[in-house]
Amino acid sequence: MANIILLGPPGAGKGTQARKLVEDRGMVQLSTGDMLREAKTSGTEMGQRVAEVMDRGELVTDEIVIGLIEEKLATTEANGFIFDGFPRTLPQADALGRLLARMGQKLDAVIEMRVDDEALVRRITGRFTCGNCGEVYHDETRPTKVEGTCDVCGSHDMKRRADDNEDSLKTRLMEYYKKTSPLIGYYYHAGDLFAVDGLAQIDAVAASMAAILDQQA
Repeated sequence: MANIILLGPPGAGKGTQARKLVEDRGMVQLSTGDMLREAKTSGTEMGQRVAEVMDRGELVTDEIVIGLIEEKLATTEANGFIFDGFPRTLPQADALGRLLARMGQKLDAVIEMRVDDEALVRRITGRFTCGNCGEVYHDETRPTKVEGTCDVCGSHDMKRRADDNEDSLKTRLMEYYKKTSPLIGYYYHAGDLFAVDGLAQIDAVAASMAAILDQQA
């Protein structure tokens, strides 16, 4: 069993690797956004608190998010948890550490998916998807066999995200580094930080992560 945090900028492949860990190792991905949406409609006391805050258009407090995580840790059987979207700040990192200690668990690894920014920009700005089936393509590395036609379902409905452009992506990268650099230092100091090449092939990244987790087991 291993509890991990995945860190990486937009487009580094955190979601892809999290799905592989769920499938290959029986881990559970704890996405802050998913937990909040689920809680809002759950009818529980915590869910009512979440709904009230969100209905007022306010940000959910760290205390509430930690409460949701505690509920999941206590009620979900898993071979470890992947924390997705939390922590984002040093106080949140402290709070998560205290929660895990209180529940007799620990954080086994914080895996940073490092990328070359310019290469990441090329990866993201060339990305497009089939609006019908969701298959992902790329102008350079994975174009459709027939231009404008999905290889999988034959649809001609190809879409690009509005923010998948160079200026927008560089803004998102700067925001990520500003928010995340303190966490990288925090977990490096704690001896929990590991790094993988986020721009390597998917299976190569997965193998690097597996080696880290096996080493921590």
